[in-house]
Amino acid sequence: MRLLESLRLLLKTPRFWVWQSVGVIIYGIPVAIRFITGNVSIPILNWPGYWIGQIIPGNFLEKLLVNSFFPGGAGGVTGEIFFNNYKREVSKGKKKYAARLVGAWTQTLAWSAFQYAGYYLFIMGPYGSNIFEHVIVFPINFALASLSIFTPDIVGFVKIKLTNLHKKLKSNN
Repeated sequence: MRLLESLRLLLKTPRFWVWQSVGVIIYGIPVAIRFITGNVSIPILNWPGYWIGQIIPGNFLEKLLVNSFFPGGAGGVTGEIFFNNYKREVSKGKKKYAARLVGAWTQTLAWSAFQYAGYYLFIMGPYGSNIFEHVIVFPINFALASLSIFTPDIVGFVKIKLTNLHKKLKSNN
């Protein structure tokens, strides 16, 4: 019963929806650029044709930026909120990051399953290749999900600094 109640409370939390929706938008920006330009390579974010071994793709910088928000960062926030609701206490320290890690890995697993199924549907984009990721990049996605547990803290830090700067600039006028 606590599981269902925790899920219900999760779905009612605005922070969950903000992270999911903004994460999907950030994830979709490079996708939209590829569809609009008809080119799989995004000059700033890619080293076309340059892979490190068979694991780290040429668009690693893009993956690092995008995956830190979705599915990893959004999943981390999901895990944190879910476990706070389940335990009926606010997690701190190691417990908070463990909850974020479980959430990030769970959401990355779900997203990878979606990507896996989509890849084998062979849906080609206007740039002449599959619009879904190949299974070979999934390990890097999970590594990035592990790092993305810190994204909410970084976003919070930047938000505080920008708010303080805004207040300072506003008071000087």
